[in-house]
Amino acid sequence: MFCPTTKKVRLFRSWVTRHPLWCAWQVTYRCNFRCRFCHYWHDPLGLAAEPPVGRFADGARKLASFGSMLVSLAGGEPMIRPDLPDIVRAVGEHHFPFVTTNGWLITPESARDLMEAGVWGVSVSIDYAEADRHNAARGMDDAWQNAWRAVELLSSARVHEWQRVNVMCVLLNDNLDQIEPLLDMAAKRDAYFMVQPYGQIKTGSRAFAHSGPVGDRLVELRRRWPNFLSNPYYLRRFDQHLAGGVPGCKAGRAFFNIDSAGGVAICVERKGRPIANLYSDSAAVIHQRLRAASADNPCTACWYNCRGEVESLYSPRSLWKSLPTLLYDRGRAPRQ
Repeated sequence: MFCPTTKKVRLFRSWVTRHPLWCAWQVTYRCNFRCRFCHYWHDPLGLAAEPPVGRFADGARKLASFGSMLVSLAGGEPMIRPDLPDIVRAVGEHHFPFVTTNGWLITPESARDLMEAGVWGVSVSIDYAEADRHNAARGMDDAWQNAWRAVELLSSARVHEWQRVNVMCVLLNDNLDQIEPLLDMAAKRDAYFMVQPYGQIKTGSRAFAHSGPVGDRLVELRRRWPNFLSNPYYLRRFDQHLAGGVPGCKAGRAFFNIDSAGGVAICVERKGRPIANLYSDSAAVIHQRLRAASADNPCTACWYNCRGEVESLYSPRSLWKSLPTLLYDRGRAPRQ
């Protein structure tokens, strides 16, 4: 496995040469939750065959020609795959693997296996500080309790200083007041906190989108809570997103998506229009087609972490804000 320092140098090289920094890679579209603001759980790809670990190893090696990247292993619910630690290990040979989970399937054994496999960070999705509200939104009794248990298990299972545990919140129409309590709860469990706005592309409805200004409030909370990890550049543009959209999307240039069948698209919401396949096309072809598909992209529909956080790295001031957690071995979140 490349040492963390070597991969950091390769990540910096990717930034300098304007190769993609972030790859969202769905290891499965199967999911054990039925979240009201996401329809991925009934995506047809959930019925398709999923690649074995060897395919992930081959794909990660091919992507390494771009340089090292931050690779988000998600879904669906990635913990449904019992071989997820092996996938993490394969991707971690060349890149920085992250996992996003609802936490339901995290056990002491699986938490240890993920950390020992070399996962760089694990994000657990929690949207409310109140159990009943989170459970209702996620469509599962005890979802909240199991999510916090997962945060605690993951925090205690870390084997490297650079491994991070995050609480990931989706900003909805009714949970702005929940963010500060969530920050406090995360800090008490040595976890960072991140937030992203609801994206209507997943459901086709704006019913769950927050309707008022939020940027100033989020930036103020970030100043007061050391474990609030989201970049201020990203947070300040929430209002622009909610009011109509942020232009200048770098999908296909700064980040891209790979679905569970190897389909490569410029972003997760374009997975229905793949421009290449990771397993059958060369790295050169993938890179060329990503560049071509990203040209003159007018889309303003989302402001997900995989877009906004990555685009913030192209502002020198915002890059400086992210350096402590991108480059330094400080996996435990600072407390207030």
